[in-house]
Amino acid sequence: MASCEGMKTSWPELVGEEGEIARATIETEVPWVEVVIVSEGAATDIPLDYRCDRVWIWVNRRGIVTTVPLVA
Repeated sequence: MASCEGMKTSWPELVGEEGEIARATIETEVPWVEVVIVSEGAATDIPLDYRCDRVWIWVNRRGIVTTVPLVA
């Protein structure tokens, strides 16, 4: 697993953006992370382990980012 030290860990500027555009933006900035798009209300499906190589993007039914994407 990669270290989080010195890397960007949140993307507040992507709130309100389309989820796929947010994914592409994050993958461009930090190409070695796994970016996961999750629908609101799917919290029961989310692993609770913390990983520096994974970013969660929460979207609404229209695919719009609703919370700040975070490394988690």
